Order: sequence, then C-alpha cells, then structure tokens
Amino acid sequence: MTVNYKIMELWQLRTFTAIAETLNFTKASEKLHLTQSAVSHQMKALEEELGVPLFIRAKSGVILTDAGKVALEYALRILSEAEEMREKVTGRERALAGRVRVAAATQALVYLFAPLFEEFMDAFESVELVFRTTVSTEQTVEDILEGVADVGFASLAVYSPVLQVTEIFDDELVLVVGKKHRFAKETAISIRELEKERWILFERGASIRRATDDFFKKVKIEPETALESNDTYFVKIMIEHGLGVSLMPSWAIREEVKNGKLAQIRIKGHELKRSVAMVSLKGAQSAPIRAFIEFMLARKEILQSTALD
Repeated sequence: MTVNYKIMELWQLRTFTAIAETLNFTKASEKLHLTQSAVSHQMKALEEELGVPLFIRAKSGVILTDAGKVALEYALRILSEAEEMREKVTGRERALAGRVRVAAATQALVYLFAPLFEEFMDAFESVELVFRTTVSTEQTVEDILEGVADVGFASLAVYSPVLQVTEIFDDELVLVVGKKHRFAKETAISIRELEKERWILFERGASIRRATDDFFKKVKIEPETALESNDTYFVKIMIEHGLGVSLMPSWAIREEVKNGKLAQIRIKGHELKRSVAMVSLKGAQSAPIRAFIEFMLARKEILQSTALD
C-alpha cells in the first residue's frame, strides 16, 4: 500500500514563525517580502499537513492556538538546527549578524544589565538587541515559550522540559526607607520593629512581590499596604516622600542611597536572597543568540559583584 503525504518545508516554518512573532499576516508578509496571499497559502498547507489549526483569526490579527504554541517551539528548534547544520557542513559560519530579543523586568534592564548590554552591542555591532520589559517571571518565561523573546532573565524557580535555565547571580532584598524615617540611621532592625510600618509593594506576580510575600508569611506579619506599583521610580519617590517603606534589591537603590535620598537597612536574622537565571529554549540556537548567551555567562562574576556591591 502506498501512503501519500506532504513534506513540511523549511520556508513554511519560517513563515509560521514570522506570523507567530508579529501576530499579523500583513506584517509577516511585509517582513518576509511575500504577498499576503502567499503567506496565507503556506499556512493553510502547514495546518493541513499537521491536521490542526495553528492560529485563531481575529479582526486585529491572529492568536496562537495551544497547538500553535507547541508547534512554534519545534519550528524554532528545527530552523535553528538547520542553520547550525549549514554552518557545520560548509565548515564556515556566516558573519555574526542578526537579532536577539531579550526579556527582563524593567528595573533589571535599567539598573543592572544596561552596562553589559551596551558592551555586547559595541563588541557585536551587526547584532541587534531588542528589549521586552516584563512584569513577572511568569511573563518572561511565557515570552520565551511563545517565541516572542530569545533570552530572558528571571528569578528562580523556573522549570520547563523545553527550557535551558542557567543560574547567573544572587541578589538580596533590603528594607528601604526615606532619609527622614526613624530607621534611616540604623544598619539593622528586628522583625518586631516592622509591625507598625506602612508598605509600598510591587504588584502581585512580580518576582520581588513574591519574595516579599514569602517573607511576610515566614515572619507572620500582615502588612498594612499604602500602595502597589510596578514602577520602580514611582516606588522610590513615594518612599523618599515618607509614604511607606519597601523591600527592594540593593542594586536598584544604589544611586539614591549614595545621594542620601534613601537608606537601606538589613533585617536581623534574615537574608532575603534570590537567585536569578538566564532562560532560553533548549536545542540549537542561532549564532547571535549563542554569542549573547556566552557573553553573559562569561560575565557572571561581574553581574554578581554588581548585584551585591
């Protein structure tokens, strides 16, 4: 008996990933320099081959189905491995050029990673870094899994069988108060002294908020919340004006402490440390992504020093 079946083509997968990235057939066709009709035809053929819809069509664009999300993970891996095969077979690599999409919390991008990213861009001028700010570890991981980011930075614990998770540094949360606060001259205080404080907290879902809530639960404190925000600058301004106190990474308030606007205090008997990891999809990766990951791993000691200095 002869079985007839269609063979999935690499160009179909490239088109699929372009649509998944833009979530719009028109934008994908412009990016690929194809007609929208050609893009639609390729996706129809791919969906027929797989036997499931990959997108839900909507007025504003498209949304990946659950099957589409799974297919995207494999498509990215296949395309990456195809590129790596070409490099190995020909015995030469293309000039390092392309794009790396990096996802991380806004405050980390601004206060922690910016100098290293600038160094990477100087060293690899033909590689474009594109930044995606996220509000939580969950969103960072989701961006990687959905193929809208290539590398993410997130606090542990992170696990998925398709993810490569590499711990790169630890940081520490400290109590942050304004310069006129009664704790401002202290270096360390006890848990009991915190019970009457009003708190300025990051919103639920943020990794800092998760660590903060774990701490409150551990020491049996029910915080009186003054306000919640994921805007680091706004949180620091509110602390400076005496509206409350907060727990923040020491690296995020370094300049304000130096300038005397804020003070950082440790809590006796407690080290509020977090581990931060670099996250990407397992399997073969493009040369620019590999270069970026290797660059960051080579600077783990610098990151660790910056995070705890």
